[in-house]
Amino acid sequence: MSEETIRLDKWLWQARFFKSRSLAAGVVSAGKVRVDGTPVSKPARVVKPGCVLTFPQAEQVRVVRILACGTRRGPAPEAQALYEDMSPEPIARPGAPRYDKGGRPTGKDRRDMPSKGALPLE
Repeated sequence: MSEETIRLDKWLWQARFFKSRSLAAGVVSAGKVRVDGTPVSKPARVVKPGCVLTFPQAEQVRVVRILACGTRRGPAPEAQALYEDMSPEPIARPGAPRYDKGGRPTGKDRRDMPSKGALPLE
């Protein structure tokens, strides 16, 4: 019985981390993927269950352990069964300050807003 293996770019595509296999191959070719901590630059790199992948996706870094190689690019629940997500929690970034009332503030509302460098009145 031979051990199950698959190309790295194909696995990333089948597990639905990238919309196309060429996008997955591009990320791997750019050297942005690590397999078990080692940077990889060849999309044809063979991976197997037990390998840990680290790669950027959108605004976060994903860390996943491969559980199975898979046979096709199926629906999302089937794809999620191929890996265990070990990614760190994303850092919550504060949004821009908002004006609580509806619409544009009036002149009185702007005067009543605390300014950044103002000293408190005693």
